[in-house]
Amino acid sequence: VQLQASGGGLVQAGGSLRLSCAVSKRTFSNNGVGWFRQAPGKEREFVAAISWNGGYTSYGGFVKGRFTVSRDRAKNTVYLQMSSLKPEDTAVYSCAAARGSGMGASPSLYQYWGLGTQVTVSS
Repeated sequence: VQLQASGGGLVQAGGSLRLSCAVSKRTFSNNGVGWFRQAPGKEREFVAAISWNGGYTSYGGFVKGRFTVSRDRAKNTVYLQMSSLKPEDTAVYSCAAARGSGMGASPSLYQYWGLGTQVTVSS
């Protein structure tokens, strides 16, 4: 199983970024996918998750409508569209594939993790 996050970068506060998570075809078709982030000196934090068929989504409490998770079946890719970014959103963002079709906020639900992508929001 391979996952690769991309799309991070430097953006000003109030700006937007779209992160992508390329997933191997078999995993994409059968597993929920989650996004997590970790800032220096802080614990890993749940950002968003989407079910295997895209029918269910879940978001961390801090998101407050600013982020949208989606998946493109044709491209085996899960996206995280982030808007109204704040300096406190600065972190390394990683995607992970769940154990089977489940999804949720707990990292223990996820079996495979990809390398993260750095998001830096300047004030």
